[in-house]
Amino acid sequence: MRDISSTGAADPLGDLSVDYVELYVEHLEEAVFNWVDRYAFTVDGTGGSADHRSIALRHGLITLVLTQATSDQHPASAYVAAHGDGVADIALRTADVRAAFTAAVARGARSRRAPTRHTEGGPGTAGGPEVSAVLEGFGDVVHTLVQRAPGAGPGLPSGFVPALRGHDERADDVGLVDIDHVAVCLDAGDLAPTVDYYMRALGFLDVFEEHIVVGAQAMDSKVVQSPSGSVTLTLIQPDASAQPGQIDEFLKGHQGAGVQHLAFSSEDAVRSVRALGRRGVDFLNTPSAYYDLLGERIELDPQRLADLRATHVLADADHGGQLFQIFTASTHPKHTLFFEVIERQGAETFGSSNIKALYEAVELERTGQRGFQP
Repeated sequence: MRDISSTGAADPLGDLSVDYVELYVEHLEEAVFNWVDRYAFTVDGTGGSADHRSIALRHGLITLVLTQATSDQHPASAYVAAHGDGVADIALRTADVRAAFTAAVARGARSRRAPTRHTEGGPGTAGGPEVSAVLEGFGDVVHTLVQRAPGAGPGLPSGFVPALRGHDERADDVGLVDIDHVAVCLDAGDLAPTVDYYMRALGFLDVFEEHIVVGAQAMDSKVVQSPSGSVTLTLIQPDASAQPGQIDEFLKGHQGAGVQHLAFSSEDAVRSVRALGRRGVDFLNTPSAYYDLLGERIELDPQRLADLRATHVLADADHGGQLFQIFTASTHPKHTLFFEVIERQGAETFGSSNIKALYEAVELERTGQRGFQP
């Protein structure tokens, strides 16, 4: 779990953490209902203006902002027309936006909006940032830099009105904690320049890489992470020398680079999957043979192995410990966005076997073998 009040080290970009993730959507109420009903999020605040409407949702430390354009003047209008619903902003929290922005731009970051101080104040807009700025990321995705009062907990974007939050007891069973990582699909040839951009301009570290081959398909993946360890991007490009596959299909359907999935951390993936399944979330199948061999490569007690098999949760290990992962079946009309539940028991990477198994699970769904509901 991240420490959202940390002020980091001397490098003004050294303390970055995920503040919120904004998704542009076509139908706001429908999207909000899905997150509240199926994923046990609660409405945390509302915002908007003449050209858009927004609702902020909260579950654990996760804040999602859903925004619908009400005018062609808002960027959500063009975004949804091109991509459908999707992630448009991965907002990054820092102790000093002006210092972080200045450092990033000096290192080559592309500016979208200079730092702005927010003075709305008052009980109706409590929880907003003190200062914010916007940097470009990848594709159409940007990073809003957000500065909040020292020690403040999760907050809202500027101008939002807090909502009276209820409590869904079933959310305790779901038990999502935070955003573990964000997976990004890039055009072939863009992986190295994108990794360089995040390392050079935002001070990220290159922490993991993998070349995955599944049949005649292949992809390259690199993971970059902020120095604080709180922001992790899994960057993926198709191997142009192999046959087209699911990454190529994403790029075609999404019309360019974008977020393929958000991974939500859980303290107990099996429990979360069962609770989400009762709420109507579908997950991808894992072949039974996977579990026949799993016990030979990872030390698991018989009940744990049985629970993983029953819920189709994958397991792997690295030098730090074990991890457990599963993907949801995509409900996106273009199948360009889905979600992941991940539990880490000391593991710091993603496990080579899991990456291939997750790819194969998505491939099974892509070719017509639908997911399951626990």
